[in-house]
Amino acid sequence: MNQNLYSFLASHFPKNPAAPSMILPDGRVWTYGDIERASGRMANLIVSLGLRPGDRVAAQVEKTPEALVLYLAAIRAGMVFLPLNPAYQRQELDYFLNDATPGLFVCRPQMRALADELAAKAGVPHVIELDDDGRGSLIAAAAPQPDGFDTIVRTTADLAAILYTSGTTGRSKGAMLSHGNLAHNAQTLHAYWHFQPGDVLLHMLPTFHVHGLFVACHCVLLNGSAMFFEPKFDLARAMKLLPQATVFMGVPTYYVRLLLNPAFGRDTCRNIRLFVAGSAPLLKETFDEFRARSGHTILERYGMTEGGMFTSNPYDGERRGGTVGHPLPGTAIRIVGADGTAVRTGVVGNIQVKGDNVFVGYWGMPEKTREEFTADGFFKTGDMGSWDADFYITISGRSKDLVITGGLNVYPKEIEELIDAMPGVVESAVIGLPHPDFGEAVSAVVVRQKNPAGAALTEAAIISAIKGQLANFKVPKWVYLVDQLPRNAMGKVQKSILRQQYSAMPDR
Repeated sequence: MNQNLYSFLASHFPKNPAAPSMILPDGRVWTYGDIERASGRMANLIVSLGLRPGDRVAAQVEKTPEALVLYLAAIRAGMVFLPLNPAYQRQELDYFLNDATPGLFVCRPQMRALADELAAKAGVPHVIELDDDGRGSLIAAAAPQPDGFDTIVRTTADLAAILYTSGTTGRSKGAMLSHGNLAHNAQTLHAYWHFQPGDVLLHMLPTFHVHGLFVACHCVLLNGSAMFFEPKFDLARAMKLLPQATVFMGVPTYYVRLLLNPAFGRDTCRNIRLFVAGSAPLLKETFDEFRARSGHTILERYGMTEGGMFTSNPYDGERRGGTVGHPLPGTAIRIVGADGTAVRTGVVGNIQVKGDNVFVGYWGMPEKTREEFTADGFFKTGDMGSWDADFYITISGRSKDLVITGGLNVYPKEIEELIDAMPGVVESAVIGLPHPDFGEAVSAVVVRQKNPAGAALTEAAIISAIKGQLANFKVPKWVYLVDQLPRNAMGKVQKSILRQQYSAMPDR
C-alpha cells in the first residue's frame, strides 16, 4: 500500500473531478480534477530535472493555487517540500539553502538575481520562477508535461516536509515531518472538528507554515470540499465571504480585527459552524467579546511546527477561554517539573508530547534531536503550562523566550546578534510586549556605549539598520535605550523584568 500523503489525500477527493476545490477572489474556480492534472504536470517536471525521491524542493513564493499545487506535486513525486516565508531576506535564505541543499528552488521573479547568486553558492542545481499571480517559468515548463503521474511509493516514515523553526541559540532548525506525521494529524483534526459534506472553509492564512498549509488545506482536501482561497486576511473580504462559509481558521489578530468592525455580528456568521484560533495565545477578553458579538464560541487549539496540533478545545463540549483544551486523540501529553516528575493540578510545568504526529527530528542535527527528546520518547516543547481539574490545559509562557507576533514566530537571539554588532551598542535584549493587533510586538532594549557612536544611536537608526536584513515581522516596533540591563545573581539578563517594566509603558 502506498503511504504517500498525496495518495491518502487524493483517495478522499470527490468522485466528480469537476467538484470545486479553490474559489479565487476573481471568481475563478480550481476543481479537484484541475489539482490532479496540474500536480501531475509539475511532478513530471520535477522528475525531469533529475531530482530523486528524498531530494528537497524549496519554495519562497506568495500564496496562489499554483503554489499549493507545487507542494502537492513535490510530495507526490516523493520529494521533501521546504516552504519559506516570502519576507525572508538574504541572510536567512543563504542559511536555508546551504543547510537543506535543495535540488530545486522556486522563487518569485523579483528575487531571481539573489536566488541565482545564493543557489550557486549553495550548490542548488535548479532555480525556477512562480510569480504572485501564479505564472512564471515554473508554469511554462510544466505545461508540456503529461497530466498523468504515478504517485511515488512512500512509507509513513519517509520525509514529506522540512519546516524551519529556531531556538534561542539563533540557529534555525529544520523540523523534519514525515508522510505519517502529516497524515495522522490531518485525519485526527478532520474527525475531531467534525468536517462534513458541504463544508466551505474561508482560507486567509499564509501557506508557508503549519497552520495554513497543513491544518487548513489538509482538512479541506481530506474532506473533498471547497475553500475560498484568499491571498491574505482582508477585513472587507472577510465580511463579504464569512456568510458564505461554514468554517474559519485564523490567528488571534484576525479575530481582533473582525471585532473592530461595528458591522460584524451574528448575521455575518449566520452559516458558520466553527471558528478555530491558534498560532498565538487568544486573549480571554477577545474570546468573551467574540462570543457576545457573534454568538459563536471560538475553538482554541495548541500545536507547533514540530508536530502540528497537540491539543484542542472540544467540538461538542465546553470550550474554555484562556485554555487550549485537551490532548488530541493519539497524542500523549504530560506536564513535568524541573526534576522530570509530573506536577499536580494547577501547578505550572514543562509541556512534553508524544504521538504519531510528532516530528522525526531536526535536519542534520542528531545531537540537538536527542537533546529535545526524553529517554522514553517525549518531545520537550519548551512551553510551560498547567492542567485544571477537568484536564484542560492552560499555556502559561514559553521557556525559550519566543515572541509570537501576528501568529509568526520570532526568535530574539537572531535580532540581538544584529543589534549587538552595530557601532555604539554594548548589548541588547529583544522581548515581546503586548500589542492590541499583533498579540505581541517585537521590542528591543538596547544599552549604548558612552562614546560618540553610542550617542548617535536612536530608535529610528536601529530599526532602519535592521530593515532589509531580516523579514519585516522580525524588525522591532519599539526600541528602548537604557544604561544597563537587569541581571540575576548568575549574570543572566532577566527578560521577565524587562517585559514587566515596558508592558506598563504608554501605547506608542
